[in-house]
Amino acid sequence: MRTRTSVNVIAAGIGVALLAGCGGGGSADSGSSGGDPKVIKIGTLHPLTGPYAGDGQQLENGAKLAIKAINDAGGIKSLGGAQLQLDAGDTKGAPDTGQSEAQRLISNGDVALVGTYQSAVSANVAAVAERNRTPFLMDVSGDDSILSQGYKYSFRMQPKNSRFGTAAADYVDQIAKASGHPVTKVAYLHESTAFGTGAYNAFKAEAGKLGLTMGPEITYDAASVSDLTTQIAQVKASGANVLVVSGYYRDGVLAAKAVQTVKPKLDAVVGAADGAFDQPQFPTDAGSAANGFFDVNYHLDDSAAAAQAFVKLYKTTYNADARTEAALAYDAVRTIAAGLESAKSTDKTKLRDAIAKGGITPLTISTGPVTFDEKGENTTALPVLTQVQNGAPVVVYPKEYAAKSPIYPANPGQ
Repeated sequence: MRTRTSVNVIAAGIGVALLAGCGGGGSADSGSSGGDPKVIKIGTLHPLTGPYAGDGQQLENGAKLAIKAINDAGGIKSLGGAQLQLDAGDTKGAPDTGQSEAQRLISNGDVALVGTYQSAVSANVAAVAERNRTPFLMDVSGDDSILSQGYKYSFRMQPKNSRFGTAAADYVDQIAKASGHPVTKVAYLHESTAFGTGAYNAFKAEAGKLGLTMGPEITYDAASVSDLTTQIAQVKASGANVLVVSGYYRDGVLAAKAVQTVKPKLDAVVGAADGAFDQPQFPTDAGSAANGFFDVNYHLDDSAAAAQAFVKLYKTTYNADARTEAALAYDAVRTIAAGLESAKSTDKTKLRDAIAKGGITPLTISTGPVTFDEKGENTTALPVLTQVQNGAPVVVYPKEYAAKSPIYPANPGQ
């Protein structure tokens, strides 16, 4: 298991001081008259109501913790100690609502946006941000096509969908062969929007290169689904020995419970960017049905002191366990703050150019500091494989990041 000796976030008790690369000196944008530091507004766009509200609140909480930590550490020092203010928008999980909320926040004078959890919503927000030349940091949204439009003002913190799908095929093939129980047939269950479809297409393409046989592709509407036993019965009838799932948290729990009920003969259930299977609450909410489940996803760097401090702070503040998505929102705000510090200006074009340089050390497992390519993709973000073992998800692959070895066949849900 790797360790990290250099972090941008250091624990002070439970509080954290975040800013990396703080520059000195004021500018024409520095504090307001009377010596009081001015307020810089950052807009957040998350589903705070509706079926995805649980995840939306996690993201919102992560952003709030980052803003408080930055302000407590002295604010944006190059701008005279300017304080950050969170300006929240509720997307309700709807693309049109996200679009109108993005425009409202920009009209409010917000210098940058963070969001949105759903790719379909982020696609609309990215278009609004581009038209208004406003930096937009996607904390969670994986659809590849969002950053294939030539946008200059949008950036993604997490890996894109195609990396999850490709890694899921590679990882499951490698650990299955190493165990002496190779994959014979793969069934794929996914939510029906661009997120689930994109992960599926990437997995299928890589599976073809590896010679894996694909079984049925089964889709569902994540916003309305209340039971997945019919879909899992299709998996059982297909004879597949591996099931891959791409969905959100609530439907991920439904899938696990359906697997336990229907009992298909599976060596593994593997999430490809699934929003449930690697989360600390999943074994509690799914019970014994969660046992053995894999997930290829972004994940907190549990070996890093900064990530440990964040988890403790989140628990103390909200009396709930932090999901990795909360850390991504936290890091998105940190990236904006570092950009403001470097730009020494609230001019959104100057801020965009400073954000593009990246540089913060993230709380998630990565190959190095946040580094954005010309499309705005974070090239150091790394998908890893987790598995629920002894009632908790742990990193099991690749080996250099693993806390434990994978158990395969996993006998999922047993």
